[in-house]
Amino acid sequence: MDMNDIPNTPVPEGRVASDASPSAAPLERAREVAQRLGARLRAAVKGRDEVIELLLTALLADGHVLLEDFPGSGKTTLARALGEAIEGGSRGVIAPFRRIQFTPDLLPSDITGTNIFEVEKSTFSFRHGPLFAHVVLADEINRTSPKVQAAMLEAMAEKQVTVDNDTHLLDELFFVIATQNPLDLAGTYPLPTPQLDRFLFKVRMEHIERQAELEVLAAYPKPHLSLSKALPGVTRDAVVEAREAIRTGVALDERFREALVDLARGLRADKRVLQGASTRSLVLMMPALQAHAVVAGRDYVSTHDLEVLAPYVFTHRIEVAPGVEDPVAVVREHVGEQIDKLARSSLKR
Repeated sequence: MDMNDIPNTPVPEGRVASDASPSAAPLERAREVAQRLGARLRAAVKGRDEVIELLLTALLADGHVLLEDFPGSGKTTLARALGEAIEGGSRGVIAPFRRIQFTPDLLPSDITGTNIFEVEKSTFSFRHGPLFAHVVLADEINRTSPKVQAAMLEAMAEKQVTVDNDTHLLDELFFVIATQNPLDLAGTYPLPTPQLDRFLFKVRMEHIERQAELEVLAAYPKPHLSLSKALPGVTRDAVVEAREAIRTGVALDERFREALVDLARGLRADKRVLQGASTRSLVLMMPALQAHAVVAGRDYVSTHDLEVLAPYVFTHRIEVAPGVEDPVAVVREHVGEQIDKLARSSLKR
């Protein structure tokens, strides 16, 4: 649709006018999925509302999340609470949640699974590894070997693993929450660029506020996960259906596509940026914008969604020149330009 054909109708602040008509019932179910999962995660982990919002957005957008943190920040509790909130599965071998501790001596078969010879049947059978789960916590992912990284890359990109030339499909819901230590800690290695590009968001977890820490201690001796389990969860099928409803039902104006392309081109042309954002990042950004809108309770994408998500989507995908200390500021500068353009185009109509 040509931009000049957009009707001159009032729109809420931050919204770009669109002629899309979202399907109410599927979106209502998707919003209920987000609300139930959000309630369970907030019951399990205190002071992490922003991280929880990003996790839900990535889950509903069919992306993966990389958390950079220090030990004891609540990442395992957060991932376990999410996995246990999703009930049911397509096959018996699929677990709700699995945690993989990455170490330098880890082998690809330790995470994908391996073929086991059964003497009684004189045949090989496949024993599924911990990647066969709805939610996988890949802990300290930057401490393992390139072979294991390659196996993880295939799983994240294709939702499958290859063992002895046989391909085994993972569940459609498959969602990875990976953690890495800051690179100045001993024994850590930078993730390869192709794998970084597979993560929808990279989130740095800071220490929580004083009041949130008091709430954590106030719950003692009752485990936080038991507080989470007392709340209603969702089914695996409901999450998969919510993803489809969001992609087809949330209004995403054409001008946001133009803004994303111009944002990426602006980053690539910036002298402070040695390597710009990939086209894949733009493709992944569209369902992320739609999912964030639903998590925020809207059926349309707003400039607010772009402003919130862009630093988490693009910062880890660009390489800045020596001397540039804050890549987030570089991304925010270019995002601000596109938001101004979107605002002016709305006011013209």
